[in-house]
Amino acid sequence: MPNTNSDIWLSGAFAVVITDFMVYPFDTLKTRLQSPDYATVYKDATTGQIKRGVLFRGLYQGVGSVVLATIPASGAFFTTYEASKQALTHLFTKTTTTNQTQSQKLTLPTPFLHSLASCTAEAVSCFILTPAEVLKQNAQIVNSASTSTSTSTKPKNITLTILHRFRHRPWKLWSGYTALLGRNLPFTGIQFPIFEFVKGKVVAYRDTTPKTVGGGVGASNTDPTFTSDKNRQDSIVERVYVTGIAGSVAGTVSSVVTTPTDVVKTRMMLAATEEQSSPEKRAGAWAVGREVYGKEGVKGLFRGGALRAFWTAISFGIYLSMYEGGKVYLGNRRGEREKGKKVRDEEEGAPL
Repeated sequence: MPNTNSDIWLSGAFAVVITDFMVYPFDTLKTRLQSPDYATVYKDATTGQIKRGVLFRGLYQGVGSVVLATIPASGAFFTTYEASKQALTHLFTKTTTTNQTQSQKLTLPTPFLHSLASCTAEAVSCFILTPAEVLKQNAQIVNSASTSTSTSTKPKNITLTILHRFRHRPWKLWSGYTALLGRNLPFTGIQFPIFEFVKGKVVAYRDTTPKTVGGGVGASNTDPTFTSDKNRQDSIVERVYVTGIAGSVAGTVSSVVTTPTDVVKTRMMLAATEEQSSPEKRAGAWAVGREVYGKEGVKGLFRGGALRAFWTAISFGIYLSMYEGGKVYLGNRRGEREKGKKVRDEEEGAPL
């Protein structure tokens, strides 16, 4: 059953909320590892040991802002991605007629088409997401112990405290948009072609693997209990399983490759509040990258990369599998309702 835009929005929103809450602590740890103050705030200067009490405190700081922003951002991404894929496929499909037989051929390589569609969707999504990313990453490095032990008896909300710093210059909430786009465009441009490729390979492998009675390997297609390809593709469990594998593989590869741009993006967003009092310190993405490389070398550009690859593999696999499962569920449910309505209409219109 074809999915509507509302199916896409609801599936994307549900998937992103669940995923954000599951992997947010890993994202907080990654931000703190990439912080320019990591060596002074999160490590003991005398022993060089990690201050676990500081590093692992308040792992959900700033989660509210990112959840509220990722719901519309996720919906905008998938709506734009699906629409772009269809538009590009239609645009670059060439129809030829030979002996009264029409054939269609895609003139653009499929991985490039998926990459172009995902990059278009990411540009829209990042514009919505950037303010939440700025608030989130600044909130993640705030010492929650110091904010709660103030003269006030009521602890301050960390997200609101960070937001208060932007009251005179709200446009600063979009600081790091170019860096976020610079990280996410290659990340998404690499991720989705790999995802679509791996998913296609897994589906092709499962479709060519014979099944036994009860779902094991070894049965022929003539077995009465054999499930048809169409039913297997429409199965929620099948879609979740296949999408989860493809998403994890794609997330791991793309996250490792784009870690340097992620480090630059983190540094720029963490410096957003400092720039309000010191405009002369403002630096572009290239300058920040050169600074990190000059002070910390290649190791600094890939700091937090292993952790990022780990949680991206988990989060992207869960995220896309829940999104695909949600689409199938909503589409099937709508199809059943329409089928039931059609049957009722036919029964009511039948002669007595």
